[in-house]
Amino acid sequence: MWTRLRQAVRGDRGEVTVELVIATPLLLLVLLAIIQFAVWSHATHVAQAAASEALAAARTQDGTTGTGLVAGRRLLEDLAAGPLRNPDLEVSRGADTVSVSISGEATAVLPGVHLHVHAEASGGTERFVPDTASAP
Repeated sequence: MWTRLRQAVRGDRGEVTVELVIATPLLLLVLLAIIQFAVWSHATHVAQAAASEALAAARTQDGTTGTGLVAGRRLLEDLAAGPLRNPDLEVSRGADTVSVSISGEATAVLPGVHLHVHAEASGGTERFVPDTASAP
């Protein structure tokens, strides 16, 4: 009887089950973390593309903040339905510069993980400047 008890204690019987019970959830957690990072990265790229589009529309000579908002929202509606939640688009146009800011939240894959997404774009406004240097 003692021999059987010592063999049962020393044996590695059931070791694979314990390893699987510990390793499988950890492996799935790592996989979900990688997917969460990919979704956040994609949401950041979508926000940056929308900011660039809004900047391009608002900085033209006849552009306004309204045209920038429309262009940015149109691209967000087309691309941001999956990876970017609650996008907030702001366009400001001054006499010389235009700036666009987009913020939102990446779609959560892991419960309780809320990753913030922010993108900005700015540039000078296009305007006609007459050539006075070549005048006689």
